[in-house]
Amino acid sequence: MELDLNLLRVFLAVAEGPNFRAAADRLGVTRSAVSQGIRRLEDVLGIALVHRSTRSVRLTEAGERLHRQIAMPLAALGSALDEAVDDGPPRGLLRVAVTSIAERFLSGPLIATFAHAYPGITLDVTVADETFDIVAAGFDAGVRLGEVIEQDMVAVPLTGPQREVAVAAPDYLARHGVPAHPRDLVAHRCIGWRMTPAMAPHRWEFVEDGRPFDVQVAPQITTNDMLLMIRTALAGGGITFGIEETFAPYLARGELVPLLQDYLPPFPGFFLYFPNRRHQPPKLRALIEHVRAYREVER
Repeated sequence: MELDLNLLRVFLAVAEGPNFRAAADRLGVTRSAVSQGIRRLEDVLGIALVHRSTRSVRLTEAGERLHRQIAMPLAALGSALDEAVDDGPPRGLLRVAVTSIAERFLSGPLIATFAHAYPGITLDVTVADETFDIVAAGFDAGVRLGEVIEQDMVAVPLTGPQREVAVAAPDYLARHGVPAHPRDLVAHRCIGWRMTPAMAPHRWEFVEDGRPFDVQVAPQITTNDMLLMIRTALAGGGITFGIEETFAPYLARGELVPLLQDYLPPFPGFFLYFPNRRHQPPKLRALIEHVRAYREVER
């Protein structure tokens, strides 16, 4: 079977969703070119790969199977080609999936200094909290807390240990009192965070005498937007909970007050992670070395 490998690139872009327009934008081509490419691939293979609608596309069972089988081999092929033509400064598109709570990566300086050091690399950062296979989704690397990274990935420390904190505005605490124990939170107005609308709010976890436990907080306000959570807390809307680095500027200015610190020990922090391959493309190696150097400066 003779097959144009570019059609497989089109198929992978479509598999990332949510529609042909988004795939076209990722590839830098027209929507019509994407649609025609998928139709040609389906004709060659003799099977339907996607269900089409006016607003979205969804992979058929055969499409899902093909996606699983070709995502990693094509990524490996791309890395091999990058390695073969490595005759100058690193260049190309580098796609990174980053959790919204990775403040060190998303705050700006790390990305800005990387862009200055490597003008030939186009960095595409997708902020996403869902857990997914970065290789199958076409990403070169990701940034997550170490505890949720798959065992078959290589992980490079981005930060030191982190910890979660409960915080509230002084005005709220003056009106409602300061909780002395995590169990007291059930009597307070709380602001919770959820990863996606389909998931339950993030659990508020604590440790006492070396034993972990969580409190069944019923947030009055729940959001997947960290900035809304912070703004609401600053306005006296209640107690909220998250990574300490996220709240650091507000804690330093006294706009938010840390609570229950004796029950919140540190845990492993954030890592840049990527597939374990023999030959990493130069653009990814550049990011890995930049993260290592940046961490040394920040220590």
